Amino acid sequence: MRIERVNEKDTADLLEIYAPYVEKTAVSFEYDVPSAEEFADRIRKITAEYPFLKAVDNSGKILGYAYAAKFKDRAAYNYAVETTIYVRENQRRSGVGKSLYDALEKLLGNMGILNLNACIAYTSTEDEHLTNASMYFHEKMGYTLVGTFHKCGYKFNKWYDMIWMEKIIGEHITEQLPVKFGNY
Repeated sequence: MRIERVNEKDTADLLEIYAPYVEKTAVSFEYDVPSAEEFADRIRKITAEYPFLKAVDNSGKILGYAYAAKFKDRAAYNYAVETTIYVRENQRRSGVGKSLYDALEKLLGNMGILNLNACIAYTSTEDEHLTNASMYFHEKMGYTLVGTFHKCGYKFNKWYDMIWMEKIIGEHITEQLPVKFGNY
């Protein structure tokens, strides 16, 4: 397996990975799978400033993807990002997610990013649409819980919570150097 940068040519493969999360789970709070054009636009916008990575096996098949995006649209938030990861259903717990997040974290650190934030669907009662596997994965990757929004997501006729988890990857100093956007 190798980690590479995503480009617009990967749109169909990434949508193939993402679609089951939208259609069958509450992991994504989207109701409809985005069109190829919409997803390609997401790739363009994200890669202009932040890393968007894919894990690829020896045959060239994409096993999963991860990216960072703007946390909030104010200059003071420049040192924080929101991280996202999706792994092919048959590749969960295979090391793909860890490899992607390790590579993403390294690139973000090189850019000057300090805080990694993850917005994760959560349930107090696991069901066929949502387990808390994402929370456990993020815990394993060093993220800690920082907040819960109760019953803020409604999907499949059920209310789900959303949690925020955070990982600090750099030192917060008084004279912080600017983030090197697009330089990863």
